[in-house]
Amino acid sequence: MAKLRKFSAYQRLERPYTRKSKYKEKQYVRAFPNLRIVHFDMGDLQREFPLKIDLISKRGMQVRHNAIESARLTTNRYLEKSLGKKGYNLKIRIYPHHVLRENPLASGAGADRMSTGMKKSFGKPIGAAARVQEGQILMTVSVPKTARKIGVLALKRASYKVPMPCSIQESA
Repeated sequence: MAKLRKFSAYQRLERPYTRKSKYKEKQYVRAFPNLRIVHFDMGDLQREFPLKIDLISKRGMQVRHNAIESARLTTNRYLEKSLGKKGYNLKIRIYPHHVLRENPLASGAGADRMSTGMKKSFGKPIGAAARVQEGQILMTVSVPKTARKIGVLALKRASYKVPMPCSIQESA
């Protein structure tokens, strides 16, 4: 599998470059990369739980799909181990719509004959990211009132997996 590029190249929230061309077939990203995120809703989806706990972003940034999946796995595994399969509801509230592109430049012997450099450098899709604003909710966990500490700890573990500072907020 190819090595991931450093996230510092993609973390800023800027307006993404959109290719403008007089030829319609060159104006869009042809292939959307496969998302790693398997589920967006987990646990007991029918039951209403009295306590909702949110993971909220403290800074605007892009979050890669593999970071979202990692946070989801960590949270879901802890909640499932502590409360059972039907003792909680976990909802991912962001979706990675933004396509991350890369224009790889060849280096080494003979690279000047193979590479086109920056000519027509729109880049190939290498991943997807969710564009998160400051104060936006990333994940919501619904649990019984007796499991408040478990829900908070599960979201605290998820906050270690996303590349921004986060806060946890409860609502009844």
